Amino acid sequence: MWLRETSSRERRTLLAGFLGYGVDGFDFMAYTFVIPTLMVEWGMSRTEAGYIATGALLTSAIGGWAAGILADRFGRVPILQLTVLWFAVFTFLSGFTHSYSQLLIARTLQGFGFGGEWSVGSLLVAETIDARHRGRAAGLVQSSWAVGWALAALAFWALYAVVPPALGWKILFWLGILPALLVLYVRRHVEESPAFVPPTAKAARGERRAPAGVPGRGFLSIFRPPLLGTTLLASLLSCGMLCAYYSVTTWLPTYLRQERHLSVTGTSTYLLVLIFGSFVGYLSSAWASDALGRRRCFMLFALCGMLLILAYMRMPITDFEMLFLGFPLGFFLSGIFSGMGALLAELYPADVRGSGQGFCYNIGRALGAACPALIGVWSAHASLAVAIGAVTAAAYSLVIVAAWALPETRGRVLLATL
Repeated sequence: MWLRETSSRERRTLLAGFLGYGVDGFDFMAYTFVIPTLMVEWGMSRTEAGYIATGALLTSAIGGWAAGILADRFGRVPILQLTVLWFAVFTFLSGFTHSYSQLLIARTLQGFGFGGEWSVGSLLVAETIDARHRGRAAGLVQSSWAVGWALAALAFWALYAVVPPALGWKILFWLGILPALLVLYVRRHVEESPAFVPPTAKAARGERRAPAGVPGRGFLSIFRPPLLGTTLLASLLSCGMLCAYYSVTTWLPTYLRQERHLSVTGTSTYLLVLIFGSFVGYLSSAWASDALGRRRCFMLFALCGMLLILAYMRMPITDFEMLFLGFPLGFFLSGIFSGMGALLAELYPADVRGSGQGFCYNIGRALGAACPALIGVWSAHASLAVAIGAVTAAAYSLVIVAAWALPETRGRVLLATL
């Protein structure tokens, strides 16, 4: 197995990335499970529920880009600790809210840390792992989202089985403080990326400013040639993936409860099948990303994901058939992300790698953030199935076009720039 060929340092970094993104998944997905409860408890509308999801995603875009810039300046490890602590605290505080407006504020603030954790954690893993295994390592870390999602689903089912829903949703958010313990592990066991060179070290080695007329290597250089085209295409790729993902995952529990009329237990069962498919998809796509290349893998998974979502939402299938369709849906819906961390790290030089990765993935989040709100508004005039199906089909079409236009980066060696 490829993990046997990694060093202890690489494995510690992988574990930190895996745990960080897993608890990120738990904290974010917990909200999707409590939407139906809050619609009953507070009289919250679907539109308002969509606004809360969108608010967190918009700030996650800002937080992700900011974290990438800070990671280029202060290092990957300290900023990773800061982002984990941030989203854990605000998830915990969400459990103390008493109204739509209070929860909107808490979740919007939580988004800054949520977006930053992925940007810095995936960058640290990509720069630490050998190029031969980078795609599989990125996919392994990405698979932890499914683990966090599954734990949120199980916690939701267990809590609602023993306490009233009016208390259960609060406890689900309070559990979000536990990831703060990860900071202790990172502080003790995770070393800084070998590709990171502090600005002070660069200055000591005599690094000079770029000559007149030549783009500098500050974070704004990702918006100038020769990186501008890369930034635009990578941002569109992220946008399509995240539009589709957030459209499905934000509203699927509500769709199962309100339009398929499933119980809490039934909803959890269907979601666990989907989540198991997601976990297998992450790991399989990680292998495919190294074997087939980043671009082919993205296009294949986007096409299959589009067809499966349309079948899941639009075909006249029974609940039993939908249960089994959940596995391949989760497989392609989530598996498409496995190569993303590796691709973005391979597209940019070390000086702006955090900035480029943070911006592209999180501008995709910002644009994708509109989708939960759009579907919430649309579903006031049509069914959730119609709204989800149309938005995701358009999003995956964008993925296919952007992936086709981007260069193949598989196997690139990431070195520090001095």
